[in-house]
Amino acid sequence: MPRQVLRDVLKGARSVAEIDAMRVWQLSGLPEPLWNHQLRDENGEYIATPDGYFKEAALAWEIDSYDFHFAKKDYAKTLDRNARYAAAGIAVLQTLPSRLRSEPEVVARELRQAYEARCR
Repeated sequence: MPRQVLRDVLKGARSVAEIDAMRVWQLSGLPEPLWNHQLRDENGEYIATPDGYFKEAALAWEIDSYDFHFAKKDYAKTLDRNARYAAAGIAVLQTLPSRLRSEPEVVARELRQAYEARCR
């Protein structure tokens, strides 16, 4: 277990939820996203640092918990982030951390469908 956690951290995981996301991604059959990769627009302006980013599909995957995204101040920051994604032409799929464990196959399917929709 410690070795697996270390491998996940070396790939870029910053939390238990992100480790769970990496496991769900493996179920999806999709190419590996960039994990916690800082995105900037053509002028070098910061867009966001998504938990996972599928560059070829311009798809950001955010694992957004109630605790860190839905207090009044945090919710406003999340909306600002999503507006920056939209302005840059990046779609965002938001997933609750609890769903990564309670319904991993469903989340993997949603991720795959979002990716395929963006590629069309």
